[in-house]
Amino acid sequence: MGMTLDAPDFHVPTSWEQALAVKAAHPEAVPVAGGTDLMVEVNFDRRRPPALLDLTRVPELAAVDRVDGRVRLGAGVPYARMITELGSELPGLAMAARTVGSPQIRNRGTAGGNLGSASPAGDCHPPLLAAGAEVELASVRGVRRVPVAEFFTGPKRSVLEPDELIAAVHVAPATGPQQFAKIGPRNAMVIAVTAFALALHPEQRRVGTGIGSAAPTPRRATDAEEFLSGELAAAGLWSSRGPLPESLVTEFGNRVRAAASPIDDVRGSADYRRHVLAVLARRTLTWAWDAHRSTEQRTGRTA
Repeated sequence: MGMTLDAPDFHVPTSWEQALAVKAAHPEAVPVAGGTDLMVEVNFDRRRPPALLDLTRVPELAAVDRVDGRVRLGAGVPYARMITELGSELPGLAMAARTVGSPQIRNRGTAGGNLGSASPAGDCHPPLLAAGAEVELASVRGVRRVPVAEFFTGPKRSVLEPDELIAAVHVAPATGPQQFAKIGPRNAMVIAVTAFALALHPEQRRVGTGIGSAAPTPRRATDAEEFLSGELAAAGLWSSRGPLPESLVTEFGNRVRAAASPIDDVRGSADYRRHVLAVLARRTLTWAWDAHRSTEQRTGRTA
């Protein structure tokens, strides 16, 4: 006879205030939005949370607002809406959302859930890093905002306190081209072997990057960012929008590769991940810079 497992307590708040109160009273309760990460672990008996906190009936989490010049993306907004509603303002995030699972997963999965699981392979994480996003965390004690680059502390670990919930993500609208690319054993419905996001911020003369599935946490390639930003400025390329020297593209890829610290696992070896990451960095830079140059050609605008 099989062992009978007790069903977890199930909390279903209908407002944000109620959700925070439940989380304060039951810090062990695991939040559920789309359930696309958690329920896999439950179904395979890898995790048995003592309590669940269903956030799908909290309307505040489904809102997309503009606050202080930034997009405030509610933690409960699904990938499908990122694609249809935010493609022009947050193109990197929309690109990443298009690569997530199946249409059913994109209709259920959320940015808040992706961040909450804190997986190194989360598809939202690289474009949020490249865009310099902030995560809004809330509890009955108050609200705080954490740069996404400081949010992750280890594999599937973050700065979230036991009584906190993810309320939203704040992302500045794109001022230049953004790109996202990942590689897996097939084109769709895969966990990335590795992923890379790039954002050009021409008004700041700055480059943003995000690496996924190639370190214990999602991370930026800060040395590569500073190198490329500086070289573009020194050569006057931010203003002239001239072609990129091949040596510059190659060195950028090398520095992105050096920023990674991948492992060998069933999806790929560490060496393969480093190689692929350099390739993705070169490709996304080439695509983004071509788009940057074509904008000038169409509009005559200079950065």
